[in-house]
Amino acid sequence: MLHVTSPQAMIIDPPPRSIPRALYHVRAGISGFPSPAQDYDGGRIDLNEQLIPRPTSTFMFTAEGDSMQCPDGSGIHGGDKLLVDRAIDARHGDIVIAIVDGEMLVKELRHQGCMPALYSSNPRHAPIMMHSAECQIWGVVTHIVRTVRR
Repeated sequence: MLHVTSPQAMIIDPPPRSIPRALYHVRAGISGFPSPAQDYDGGRIDLNEQLIPRPTSTFMFTAEGDSMQCPDGSGIHGGDKLLVDRAIDARHGDIVIAIVDGEMLVKELRHQGCMPALYSSNPRHAPIMMHSAECQIWGVVTHIVRTVRR
């Protein structure tokens, strides 16, 4: 099962740090060569501003396990950072953090008729029918942050 490392996640409220952002310029006429410095005269990218519209209700978890990893290798992998917003109402198709029998799990919320269930992306893991287990939706995963090159 894919679960999160800590049920006591910290609220994301780091000091603003900005990343340089290149602006793209369109020129009406061609006269000479543009300066390479023009590519770097833009503002800054603030990932907090881009990814976290509600800082007081957003938490970050680290995923563990393989239940949300698809057979083709896509999906959520162990070590991925999950941004979770508790202020969003979960809907059909959302990836959620759910508390199931006291354990925090990452699953996809699906409604089969009027019966909600928690599904894994990995077919080796059976769905969890929410009426047959003690379940609570804790929050909705809004972003997955993965390091692709170390």
